[in-house]
Amino acid sequence: MEMDNKTDLIDESEKAAARRCMETAIRLGASQVRISLNKSETDSFTLLNGELDKVTRSADRSIFMHLFTDGRYGTFSTNVFEGKSLDGFVSQALSTVRMLAPDPYRRLPDPDRTAKDAVTGTETGLYDATYRDTDEKMKLGAALSGSLFRQGKCVRGDGYEVISEECEYSDGCDDNYTIDSQGFEGRHIETSFAYCSEITITDSKGDRYSGYWWDSSPERDGMDIISCADTALLKAIRQIGPRRHKSGPETMVVDRSVSSRLVAPLFSALNAMSLQQKSSFLPDSLGEKVFSDGLTIMDMARTYGKPGSRLYDSEGVATAEVPVISGGVVREYFVNTHMAGKTGMKPTIEGVSRPVLLPFNGMSVPCGSAVLDSEEKEITLRDILKGCGSGIYVCGFNGGNCNPVTGDFSYGIEGFVFSGGEITSPVREMLITGNMKRLWNSLLAAGTDARACTRWQMPTLAFQNVDFSA
Repeated sequence: MEMDNKTDLIDESEKAAARRCMETAIRLGASQVRISLNKSETDSFTLLNGELDKVTRSADRSIFMHLFTDGRYGTFSTNVFEGKSLDGFVSQALSTVRMLAPDPYRRLPDPDRTAKDAVTGTETGLYDATYRDTDEKMKLGAALSGSLFRQGKCVRGDGYEVISEECEYSDGCDDNYTIDSQGFEGRHIETSFAYCSEITITDSKGDRYSGYWWDSSPERDGMDIISCADTALLKAIRQIGPRRHKSGPETMVVDRSVSSRLVAPLFSALNAMSLQQKSSFLPDSLGEKVFSDGLTIMDMARTYGKPGSRLYDSEGVATAEVPVISGGVVREYFVNTHMAGKTGMKPTIEGVSRPVLLPFNGMSVPCGSAVLDSEEKEITLRDILKGCGSGIYVCGFNGGNCNPVTGDFSYGIEGFVFSGGEITSPVREMLITGNMKRLWNSLLAAGTDARACTRWQMPTLAFQNVDFSA
């Protein structure tokens, strides 16, 4: 487990403290122990209208203990790493655990299920070795480079004026080291570089509109800083002059930047805890066809160099690239060791790592490259708008919720009306209502345009006959 010092955020003394925690707990009577040592650091440079407004630096380290003793279980955390103080903390934690009610299903996972290949922490390809070479001057330069004001671009246009621009560059590193009393030892290290821009404009009537955009990457050179402000400005401008739109069923196209909002309830419903507590709208669905033929979601947990990749979950269980939903059939429940014992289900993984929603074209009118003969063909937003013809293109969700038991949902939305495959006018303060099962059975298309910077790879989506209220 030795690493180059330039890569090592967690040092050997901190790893020794983690091992001391585990050994002390076992010596004091714990039957099983898992220790997770986390260390992170983040720098950010914030600009307001092209001028440096704020600089922040944060650093954190902590030890999380998972203690199993006398059929009981408890979790504890501390940022104290000194020997005697740490021993006292472990002793008090064990005393607290012994006061809890017993739970016979609390235990470490079977050692055969744990990851064996997370040795250096860099196996996922998410660590940029140049991270340590990025000094304050370079970070400030990156922050300044993305500002409209600093780029000398016009902040006035036909019918609008930029009244504020806030930009932020940030970078950081996260390091996790996990061990348990059954011999598991794993490491995960990743760097992150991000840039975001929020621009507020006023139109000729004095009404204000805001646009926001961001990009990120585990690699310093992997993000597009320059386009963030341009995209944020365009998003603000396109909101000028919203019009009322009639209520009723419409074809709905959902932008790739917000489509994960409609996928998240599916993963929650497939979690074993939700199923066990009867707070899931997908009970007894494993192996059953519940959704449209076009819905396929893979968990690509081990895709090298891609955000969200990981070799093990918080229990140390090895990840795998598996289908979650395939052709509308539910293929995977998320079942940790505890829930497996309580429900009798086969243990899998605690939750989705890097879900990828695969492309699908169910539109009756083929459009250009949207006719899929192989995975190499592309389905873009433009293809989907043309294939759908007319409807409402949703670019943002404003509040709302989904009932976890029934799957009924109600979300506020904003976006645009489109007709003839072309965007016509913005709409705001509309509401969509429906049911998750029915929604995903009305899937018309899924694009190939998921943003590379996101952990959840969710593309542009299209659904038919969605209820809109003006």
